[in-house]
Amino acid sequence: MLKDDKNQIDRHAVNEVIGLTKNILKVLLVLMIILISWVTLVIIRELKLASIFMTILEIVSPLFIGILIAWLFNPFVKWLQKKKVKRLFGVIISYALLIGGIALFFGTLIPILYEQILDFANTLPGLFNTIESWIDSFLSRLDHLEFFDMESAKNGMFQQLDEFGNGLYEMLPDLLVQGVGSIISVLSTVLVGFVIGFFLLLSFDDVEETFIYFFPKKMRKSADYLFGRINETLRNYVVGVLLDALVIFAICAITFGLVGLRAPLLFAIFCAITNVIPYVGPYIGAVPAVIVGFSMSPTIGLLTVASIVVIQFIEGNFLQEYILSKTTKLHPVTIILGLLVFGHFWGIIGMAISTPIIAIFKILFQFIDEKWKILDYVDEVD
Repeated sequence: MLKDDKNQIDRHAVNEVIGLTKNILKVLLVLMIILISWVTLVIIRELKLASIFMTILEIVSPLFIGILIAWLFNPFVKWLQKKKVKRLFGVIISYALLIGGIALFFGTLIPILYEQILDFANTLPGLFNTIESWIDSFLSRLDHLEFFDMESAKNGMFQQLDEFGNGLYEMLPDLLVQGVGSIISVLSTVLVGFVIGFFLLLSFDDVEETFIYFFPKKMRKSADYLFGRINETLRNYVVGVLLDALVIFAICAITFGLVGLRAPLLFAIFCAITNVIPYVGPYIGAVPAVIVGFSMSPTIGLLTVASIVVIQFIEGNFLQEYILSKTTKLHPVTIILGLLVFGHFWGIIGMAISTPIIAIFKILFQFIDEKWKILDYVDEVD
């Protein structure tokens, strides 16, 4: 009897050791993935592969735009085919909806936005004067410090601020001209991309099948399964992010207009664009709106802050949470680490693309594990 009790205690101790070993192995596996990812990013940076890729992407950007349009609208065209609509007519309907929506959106937005930009530009001198008053008030509180030369600091800051403000105001016409030129260039690229996308969309399923046939025959089934998972995750993420940005733009435009913020559409667009970056993007987008709000009056500034807090609370706990958790299935800590790493190497653009790239890596790792059972030896003790 005593011997059996002793054996039972030994078995329990062994199970604890095995469980601890399993947890250690999982931690080591995560650290190994992080190390490999870090080394890969360093290699990409040192070899300047990212800049080479961006140059190539800029050259073939019309093709990329066409592929993106065809990729996004292919499910809708296939749905129309199931409703007995021929693919050609389905593509025409998709393009009519896309072009009509873009024309309606920008046709309504651009005239109002143009007026608001001009109005905001005319208020820049007053805005800089308000900022100077804030700086003067703040530095005046430091006047009693013997080691602090307030006058020199104040004059230096005011000079820099005046030079920046005057330079910005003088460059505004040139910036507008350059902006118009850039818009024309972008529109021409987008137009070519739309034409390419139209023809790709006519036979997009054939394009996908042709791509799969580049793989050896034994790998085609696995490749089709893997690309199907990546395709579904990325499409859901892109569509979700676009809808999220559109909702944020609409809510911010209405709210900023109600609180009396100057150029509400301009700041709503900025908030919607920066909102693409998970977690930290909303705060980046809020800064200019809050500064302008307080420059107008403390009441408008506080109302702007309150409106942004409420909007981001709703968006962060409902819209973005649904997008990130349901489409990428990534832990928030993983997303934040990705933002830090990609932001370190590629700034704002890196932060914007970090989440979908990490999601792709996760799918690849899961696929490899399903194929070769890498983690089976770890889970055998469960």
